[in-house]
Amino acid sequence: MKFKLDENLPGEGVLVLRAAGHDAVTVLDQGWGGRPDPEIFAVVQAEGRALITLDVGFSNIRTYTPRMSTGIIVLRLGRQSKPVVLAAIAEVAAAAVAEPVTGKLWIVEDGRLRIRG
Repeated sequence: MKFKLDENLPGEGVLVLRAAGHDAVTVLDQGWGGRPDPEIFAVVQAEGRALITLDVGFSNIRTYTPRMSTGIIVLRLGRQSKPVVLAAIAEVAAAAVAEPVTGKLWIVEDGRLRIRG
Protein backbone atom coordinates (compact mmCIF):
# COMPACT_ATOMS: atom_id res chain seq x y z
CA MET A 1 0.00 0.00 0.00
CA LYS A 2 1.16 3.54 -0.70
CA PHE A 3 0.77 6.19 2.01
CA LYS A 4 1.53 9.86 2.49
CA LEU A 5 1.81 11.33 5.99
CA ASP A 6 0.46 14.82 6.44
CA GLU A 7 2.75 17.49 7.85
CA ASN A 8 1.07 17.26 11.26
CA LEU A 9 2.48 13.77 11.88
CA PRO A 10 5.96 12.75 13.03
CA GLY A 11 8.26 11.84 10.16
CA GLU A 12 9.17 8.61 11.97
CA GLY A 13 5.76 7.32 10.92
CA VAL A 14 7.25 6.68 7.49
CA LEU A 15 9.69 4.22 9.08
CA VAL A 16 6.82 2.43 10.84
CA LEU A 17 4.92 2.06 7.57
CA ARG A 18 7.99 0.96 5.62
CA ALA A 19 8.85 -1.63 8.27
CA ALA A 20 5.41 -3.14 7.64
CA GLY A 21 6.16 -3.34 3.90
CA HIS A 22 4.35 -0.22 2.74
CA ASP A 23 5.57 2.58 0.48
CA ALA A 24 5.47 5.80 2.49
CA VAL A 25 6.49 9.45 2.11
CA THR A 26 5.62 12.66 3.91
CA VAL A 27 4.14 15.92 2.70
CA LEU A 28 7.26 17.66 4.04
CA ASP A 29 9.65 15.30 2.21
CA GLN A 30 8.13 16.51 -1.02
CA GLY A 31 8.16 20.20 -0.14
CA TRP A 32 4.38 20.51 0.24
CA GLY A 33 4.33 21.88 3.80
CA GLY A 34 1.91 24.72 4.40
CA ARG A 35 -0.14 24.07 1.27
CA PRO A 36 -3.95 24.19 1.47
CA ASP A 37 -5.74 20.91 2.16
CA PRO A 38 -7.35 20.69 -1.31
CA GLU A 39 -3.91 20.93 -2.94
CA ILE A 40 -2.49 18.26 -0.64
CA PHE A 41 -5.46 16.02 -1.37
CA ALA A 42 -5.09 16.47 -5.14
CA VAL A 43 -1.40 15.53 -5.00
CA VAL A 44 -2.10 12.49 -2.82
CA GLN A 45 -4.75 11.30 -5.26
CA ALA A 46 -2.52 11.87 -8.30
CA GLU A 47 0.19 9.77 -6.65
CA GLY A 48 -2.25 6.97 -5.77
CA ARG A 49 -1.50 7.23 -2.07
CA ALA A 50 -3.72 7.06 1.00
CA LEU A 51 -3.42 10.12 3.22
CA ILE A 52 -2.80 9.72 6.96
CA THR A 53 -3.51 12.88 8.95
CA LEU A 54 -4.58 14.40 12.25
CA ASP A 55 -6.58 17.03 10.35
CA VAL A 56 -10.26 16.23 10.98
CA GLY A 57 -11.19 18.44 8.02
CA PHE A 58 -10.30 15.51 5.79
CA SER A 59 -13.13 13.52 7.38
CA ASN A 60 -15.68 15.86 5.75
CA ILE A 61 -17.16 13.47 3.20
CA ARG A 62 -18.81 16.28 1.25
CA THR A 63 -15.46 17.89 0.55
CA TYR A 64 -13.32 14.74 0.38
CA THR A 65 -15.51 11.92 -0.96
CA PRO A 66 -14.07 8.62 0.26
CA ARG A 67 -15.31 6.45 -2.60
CA MET A 68 -13.62 8.78 -5.08
CA SER A 69 -10.29 8.72 -3.23
CA THR A 70 -7.26 6.51 -2.87
CA GLY A 71 -7.97 6.46 0.86
CA ILE A 72 -8.23 8.88 3.76
CA ILE A 73 -7.11 7.96 7.26
CA VAL A 74 -7.85 10.44 10.03
CA LEU A 75 -6.31 9.87 13.45
CA ARG A 76 -8.64 11.12 16.21
CA LEU A 77 -6.67 10.31 19.30
CA GLY A 78 -7.28 11.42 22.88
CA ARG A 79 -3.57 12.16 23.23
CA GLN A 80 -1.33 13.18 20.37
CA SER A 81 2.08 12.52 21.87
CA LYS A 82 4.63 11.06 19.48
CA PRO A 83 4.48 7.53 20.98
CA VAL A 84 0.67 7.47 20.82
CA VAL A 85 0.61 8.71 17.23
CA LEU A 86 3.31 6.27 16.12
CA ALA A 87 1.39 3.41 17.76
CA ALA A 88 -1.74 4.45 15.83
CA ILE A 89 0.26 4.52 12.58
CA ALA A 90 1.51 1.01 13.37
CA GLU A 91 -2.11 -0.10 13.80
CA VAL A 92 -2.96 1.42 10.42
CA ALA A 93 0.01 -0.34 8.83
CA ALA A 94 -1.16 -3.70 10.16
CA ALA A 95 -4.83 -3.17 9.33
CA ALA A 96 -4.05 -2.05 5.77
CA VAL A 97 -2.64 -5.49 5.00
CA ALA A 98 -6.07 -7.11 5.45
CA GLU A 99 -8.50 -4.24 4.79
CA PRO A 100 -8.33 -2.12 1.63
CA VAL A 101 -8.05 1.62 2.18
CA THR A 102 -8.85 2.72 -1.37
CA GLY A 103 -12.28 4.32 -1.63
CA LYS A 104 -12.68 4.51 2.13
CA LEU A 105 -12.43 6.88 5.06
CA TRP A 106 -10.83 5.37 8.13
CA ILE A 107 -11.31 7.10 11.45
CA VAL A 108 -8.73 5.77 13.91
CA GLU A 109 -9.62 6.41 17.53
CA ASP A 110 -8.16 5.08 20.74
CA GLY A 111 -8.78 1.33 20.53
CA ARG A 112 -11.24 1.64 17.65
CA LEU A 113 -11.24 1.78 13.85
CA ARG A 114 -14.32 3.05 12.01
CA ILE A 115 -14.46 2.53 8.25
CA ARG A 116 -16.76 4.41 5.94
CA GLY A 117 -16.84 3.62 2.26
